Amino acid sequence: MILAAVVTISDSVVAGRREDRSGVALKERIEARGWSVSWYDVLPDEADVISAKLSDLADVDHAQVVVTTGGTGMALRDVTPEATRAVIDREIPGVSEVMRSEGRKSTPLAALSRGLTGSRGTTLIVNLPGSPKGAVESFDAIADLIPHMVDLLHGKTQHEPDASAVSKQKLL
Repeated sequence: MILAAVVTISDSVVAGRREDRSGVALKERIEARGWSVSWYDVLPDEADVISAKLSDLADVDHAQVVVTTGGTGMALRDVTPEATRAVIDREIPGVSEVMRSEGRKSTPLAALSRGLTGSRGTTLIVNLPGSPKGAVESFDAIADLIPHMVDLLHGKTQHEPDASAVSKQKLL
């Protein structure tokens, strides 16, 4: 079972002017996959606060996966990618490219998402858009990759042979 954390980044939710629908939708989607959400909260669009929480979730709470929602757009207060970049060890750009590519099938605005994916130690950190639809669609676009990425980050690098490749080899 994967141990995940969900972090909503939103000044308006923190201030009580808006309800958090994205974080709740992600939490439900993650749990529907049979994974456990060990931590869920809302943070303001403050880079130092976001970086500190991501570091704690990885280093202290040992979440295997941290998904953030919000703060990935082009507004001046959207600082989630910068806060994430400050704490990750390695970026995994292909994963974010998959999310944007899939998102473009629903809206051309998906190209404006600046979210990134990376690792800190053995923790995978993924930035998702702030809209409920965009967050869930982006998560769904990469969800099947997450268990493999978690395995790799935890040193499980042995790959099972592809069944079709094994069958072809037996025929030769």
